[in-house]
Amino acid sequence: MANLLNVTNSPPPVAPVGTDAQEFLPEKASLDLACIGNCAFSALVDKKGQIVWACYPRFDGDPIFCSLLKLTNTYSNDLGFFDVVLARCVKSEQQYIRNTAVLCTKLYDENGSAIEIVDFVPRFESHEREYRPNMLIRILKPISGRPRARIRLRPTFGYGWGTPEKTRGSNHVRYLLSNMTVRLTTNAPISYVVDEVLFEVDEPMYLILMPDESLKAPINQLADSYLQKTQAWWFNWSKNLSVPFEWQDQVIRAAITVKLGNFEETGAILAAMTTSVPSSPAGGNFDYRYCWLRDALRVVHALNQIGATQTLEGYLRFLNNIVATYHETKEHKKIFSVYGVSLETRLHEREMHRLPGYRGIGPVRLGSKDSETVHHDVYGAVILGLSQMFFDRRLSVQGDEVMFCRLELLGEDAAKVYNHPDYGSRGERNQPPQVHTYSSVMCWAACDRLSKIACQIGLKDKCNYWANKATTIKNDIMQHAWNDQLNSFVSTWSGTDIDPSIIALPEVGFVSWTDQKFLNTLVHMEKTLIKNGMVMNGPGEVVANNYATFRYIRALAETGRKEQARKLFDGMLGNLNSRGLLSETMDPETKEFWGNFPQNVAMVGLVTCAIILSKPWLEGF
Repeated sequence: MANLLNVTNSPPPVAPVGTDAQEFLPEKASLDLACIGNCAFSALVDKKGQIVWACYPRFDGDPIFCSLLKLTNTYSNDLGFFDVVLARCVKSEQQYIRNTAVLCTKLYDENGSAIEIVDFVPRFESHEREYRPNMLIRILKPISGRPRARIRLRPTFGYGWGTPEKTRGSNHVRYLLSNMTVRLTTNAPISYVVDEVLFEVDEPMYLILMPDESLKAPINQLADSYLQKTQAWWFNWSKNLSVPFEWQDQVIRAAITVKLGNFEETGAILAAMTTSVPSSPAGGNFDYRYCWLRDALRVVHALNQIGATQTLEGYLRFLNNIVATYHETKEHKKIFSVYGVSLETRLHEREMHRLPGYRGIGPVRLGSKDSETVHHDVYGAVILGLSQMFFDRRLSVQGDEVMFCRLELLGEDAAKVYNHPDYGSRGERNQPPQVHTYSSVMCWAACDRLSKIACQIGLKDKCNYWANKATTIKNDIMQHAWNDQLNSFVSTWSGTDIDPSIIALPEVGFVSWTDQKFLNTLVHMEKTLIKNGMVMNGPGEVVANNYATFRYIRALAETGRKEQARKLFDGMLGNLNSRGLLSETMDPETKEFWGNFPQNVAMVGLVTCAIILSKPWLEGF
């Protein structure tokens, strides 16, 4: 390419002499992060505006920014981030533009000079289609004084292994990754960007990172136009949500976060944006950039509650495609517990030792072993999720007899395996498979919902057939999953332990919220698993499960302990990070986040509890 000069294939420059070296030292990795995205890919941004994680060109891709799992205290070896460093920065402020996924970060120096960074990933309607380009835009503006800053763009590839070659043009820098080339187009001085020079920011600077293509419009016009259209899209999407009277800001932010985890092209909703952020200081590293079927019912229920009908339809199509594939497979029929965002099933887990891990706690994992292990709860999760299509008249595609016949195949398998060992809803990899109560109950739920669906579409014989199967399974579960000595349901048949999954029994209708056996189980769980109002994954665990805590709060509300539930819910809202997001787990003492982030099912739990606990609109004024 003409007029291009190869400018580096060497380590990044060292901190210049005479500058404030402290500005180059990264802080300890933290989950006090914001999330931006466009339902094709996303990025996580820390409180100083550094992009620390972004998989590209989609959620499960190679992270071009991965310093969240790579931070070091050595400036020359630090890779995998994109930031704007204000000289002698002493304060930062950050907030989303209301009801959008557009992020504003303000940085102030010791003299009062300041800059603003506006970050967003464009999305809007264009030519009657959803436009979701693989583009990340940063707009840098001076807002007071005479701020001086440096731009540092250091992408990587191969999960932190590679330092890309850079070539430069008059208004852009190209980064040659292993399988693609990305381009930064900017009106900032290219030499300053390439050499990471400190310069005075005296006018708006536009930074557009995208595939190696030329812009078709002036950079300022394109960036400002895309910003306006993206804000309008998110604002309109939020405006159509059904929200409770109380806690509206938190519910809207949670809903936007769940939407950001929606791979809109296929309808999949992934568990989290990251891989291998350990679930506790002791480890527990998993790749959550995929779609777990056990979350199906929870996600469908929450999307229905807030009226996100279009997102709900897309997710139901994703589930329906799984069932259709299962139906057409004549031999070696299997439904997996986790799928890739494009229905991939080959998610073989492997370790990526090129990255040291979050705070050095490795290993970093790619893929999921859950796709290879047995989890019987998936039958009920899929059928309960797709039941919506048979009862919700808003949906474009309605459930019919053809779909029912496909679901029956899942029901037959559920009826066969409900009393067989599996690895449970928590994926207890280090334990031998057992007959888990939650898995058995979800198999019962599969048969129970098939009976109700059959009645809905007028198949009386099928209604009775599946009702009888459900009754047989329920009687067997009640005999084996109840422990008279503990006066409680237990996690495994004839077992003595309890885990948070037992809270789900009334959620799926296995027992009522006021059933004495469930009330007794709730008391036993409070003695065993509750710490500082939060639900531990098990006895002796050091972190609490955030979604399980929301489930517990809901159980309190449903069993008549609403004031206690509201108090605990307010406490959980106080534990949200500075941008209103949650991870998988939390230390109940320090309130420090652990686990992959942001955890979509935790945000779903927040939405569900807010709707249940809020004052009605007519009583709220």
